Amino acid sequence: MKKAHIILTEPDEQNPAATISLTYDERLLRRKKLVTDQGEAFVLDLEQTANLKCGNVIQWTDGTLVLIKAKEETLAKVTGDNLLELAWHIGNRHTPCQICGDHLLIQHDSIIEHMITHLGGKVTLVSEPFNPMGGAYGFGRTQPHEHGATTHAHSH
Repeated sequence: MKKAHIILTEPDEQNPAATISLTYDERLLRRKKLVTDQGEAFVLDLEQTANLKCGNVIQWTDGTLVLIKAKEETLAKVTGDNLLELAWHIGNRHTPCQICGDHLLIQHDSIIEHMITHLGGKVTLVSEPFNPMGGAYGFGRTQPHEHGATTHAHSH
Protein backbone atom coordinates (compact mmCIF):
# COMPACT_ATOMS: atom_id res chain seq x y z
CA MET A 1 0.00 0.00 0.00
CA LYS A 2 1.22 3.49 -0.78
CA LYS A 3 2.34 5.70 2.09
CA ALA A 4 2.56 9.43 2.71
CA HIS A 5 4.44 11.40 5.37
CA ILE A 6 4.35 14.93 3.92
CA ILE A 7 1.68 17.63 3.64
CA LEU A 8 2.49 20.52 1.33
CA THR A 9 0.69 23.64 2.56
CA GLU A 10 1.93 25.83 -0.30
CA PRO A 11 2.50 23.36 -3.11
CA ASP A 12 4.59 24.46 -6.10
CA GLU A 13 3.12 21.67 -8.21
CA GLN A 14 -0.39 22.41 -9.44
CA ASN A 15 -1.02 19.12 -11.27
CA PRO A 16 -1.90 16.51 -8.63
CA ALA A 17 -2.38 12.95 -9.84
CA ALA A 18 -5.44 12.48 -7.62
CA THR A 19 -7.82 14.20 -5.22
CA ILE A 20 -9.21 13.26 -1.83
CA SER A 21 -12.45 14.75 -0.49
CA LEU A 22 -12.70 14.89 3.30
CA THR A 23 -15.19 16.45 5.71
CA TYR A 24 -14.03 19.05 8.22
CA ASP A 25 -13.77 16.42 10.98
CA GLU A 26 -11.93 13.99 8.68
CA ARG A 27 -9.31 16.66 7.89
CA LEU A 28 -7.94 16.58 11.46
CA LEU A 29 -5.71 13.52 11.63
CA ARG A 30 -2.29 12.05 12.24
CA ARG A 31 -2.30 8.44 11.06
CA LYS A 32 -5.05 6.92 8.98
CA LYS A 33 -5.78 4.74 5.98
CA LEU A 34 -7.40 6.94 3.32
CA VAL A 35 -8.82 6.38 -0.15
CA THR A 36 -8.55 8.92 -2.97
CA ASP A 37 -11.62 10.00 -4.93
CA GLN A 38 -10.21 7.79 -7.71
CA GLY A 39 -10.29 4.70 -5.43
CA GLU A 40 -6.60 4.29 -4.54
CA ALA A 41 -5.88 3.44 -0.89
CA PHE A 42 -2.90 4.79 1.03
CA VAL A 43 -1.73 5.34 4.59
CA LEU A 44 -1.08 8.86 5.81
CA ASP A 45 1.39 8.78 8.71
CA LEU A 46 2.35 12.22 10.03
CA GLU A 47 4.67 13.03 12.94
CA GLN A 48 1.90 14.96 14.70
CA THR A 49 -1.80 15.66 14.30
CA ALA A 50 -2.44 18.11 11.48
CA ASN A 51 -5.35 20.24 10.36
CA LEU A 52 -5.50 19.56 6.62
CA LYS A 53 -6.98 22.39 4.59
CA CYS A 54 -8.51 22.56 1.14
CA GLY A 55 -5.75 23.18 -1.35
CA ASN A 56 -3.10 21.39 0.72
CA VAL A 57 -1.41 18.50 -1.04
CA ILE A 58 -0.48 15.09 0.34
CA GLN A 59 2.79 13.80 -1.09
CA TRP A 60 3.22 10.05 -1.23
CA THR A 61 6.68 8.56 -0.67
CA ASP A 62 6.95 7.92 -4.44
CA GLY A 63 6.38 11.66 -5.11
CA THR A 64 2.74 11.36 -6.26
CA LEU A 65 0.65 14.37 -5.26
CA VAL A 66 -2.94 14.22 -3.96
CA LEU A 67 -4.99 17.44 -3.67
CA ILE A 68 -7.17 17.82 -0.55
CA LYS A 69 -10.75 18.97 -1.19
CA ALA A 70 -13.62 19.71 1.21
CA LYS A 71 -16.36 17.11 1.01
CA GLU A 72 -19.99 18.20 1.15
CA GLU A 73 -21.58 17.66 4.54
CA THR A 74 -24.77 18.63 6.33
CA LEU A 75 -24.38 22.15 7.70
CA ALA A 76 -26.60 24.72 9.37
CA LYS A 77 -26.93 27.94 7.39
CA VAL A 78 -27.52 30.79 9.84
CA THR A 79 -29.22 34.02 8.77
CA GLY A 80 -30.85 36.89 10.59
CA ASP A 81 -30.99 40.64 11.07
CA ASN A 82 -28.67 40.21 14.10
CA LEU A 83 -25.98 38.18 12.30
CA LEU A 84 -23.10 39.83 14.22
CA GLU A 85 -24.72 38.95 17.54
CA LEU A 86 -25.32 35.39 16.35
CA ALA A 87 -21.68 35.12 15.22
CA TRP A 88 -20.57 36.28 18.68
CA HIS A 89 -22.66 33.62 20.43
CA ILE A 90 -21.37 30.92 18.04
CA GLY A 91 -17.77 31.99 18.69
CA ASN A 92 -18.36 32.18 22.43
CA ARG A 93 -19.12 28.45 22.27
CA HIS A 94 -15.92 27.74 20.32
CA THR A 95 -18.04 26.38 17.47
CA PRO A 96 -16.27 26.24 14.07
CA CYS A 97 -17.89 28.81 11.79
CA GLN A 98 -17.56 29.78 8.14
CA ILE A 99 -18.40 33.44 7.50
CA CYS A 100 -20.05 33.96 4.11
CA GLY A 101 -21.09 37.63 4.04
CA ASP A 102 -24.87 37.42 4.42
CA HIS A 103 -24.88 34.12 6.35
CA LEU A 104 -22.84 31.82 8.56
CA LEU A 105 -22.23 28.10 8.19
CA ILE A 106 -21.76 25.79 11.17
CA GLN A 107 -21.83 22.03 11.62
CA HIS A 108 -25.32 20.63 12.22
CA ASP A 109 -25.88 20.74 15.99
CA SER A 110 -29.45 20.84 17.31
CA ILE A 111 -28.46 22.52 20.59
CA ILE A 112 -26.56 25.37 18.91
CA GLU A 113 -29.34 25.66 16.31
CA HIS A 114 -31.94 25.97 19.11
CA MET A 115 -29.86 28.75 20.69
CA ILE A 116 -29.70 30.58 17.33
CA THR A 117 -33.47 30.43 16.77
CA HIS A 118 -34.05 31.47 20.40
CA LEU A 119 -31.89 34.56 19.68
CA GLY A 120 -33.95 35.43 16.61
CA GLY A 121 -31.86 33.80 13.91
CA LYS A 122 -33.04 31.44 11.20
CA VAL A 123 -31.43 28.03 10.58
CA THR A 124 -31.68 26.10 7.32
CA LEU A 125 -29.91 22.77 6.75
CA VAL A 126 -27.76 22.69 3.60
CA SER A 127 -25.24 20.32 2.04
CA GLU A 128 -21.97 22.12 1.23
CA PRO A 129 -18.22 21.87 1.73
CA PHE A 130 -17.19 23.31 5.12
CA ASN A 131 -14.15 25.57 5.45
CA PRO A 132 -14.49 27.41 8.78
CA MET A 133 -12.14 30.11 9.99
CA GLY A 134 -9.32 28.93 12.22
CA GLY A 135 -9.34 29.54 15.94
CA ALA A 136 -6.96 32.06 17.44
CA TYR A 137 -5.64 29.51 19.93
CA GLY A 138 -6.27 26.33 17.98
CA PHE A 139 -3.79 27.05 15.17
CA GLY A 140 -6.37 26.35 12.50
CA ARG A 141 -9.03 24.72 14.66
CA THR A 142 -11.37 26.09 17.27
CA GLN A 143 -10.23 24.07 20.27
CA PRO A 144 -10.06 24.26 24.03
CA HIS A 145 -7.44 26.75 25.12
CA GLU A 146 -5.73 28.16 28.17
CA HIS A 147 -6.62 31.25 30.18
CA GLY A 148 -3.80 31.65 32.69
CA ALA A 149 -3.41 28.46 34.71
CA THR A 150 -6.63 26.78 33.56
CA THR A 151 -7.63 24.95 30.39
CA HIS A 152 -11.25 24.74 29.41
CA ALA A 153 -13.68 23.77 26.72
CA HIS A 154 -17.25 24.95 26.59
CA SER A 155 -19.89 22.24 26.25
CA HIS A 156 -23.45 23.32 25.63
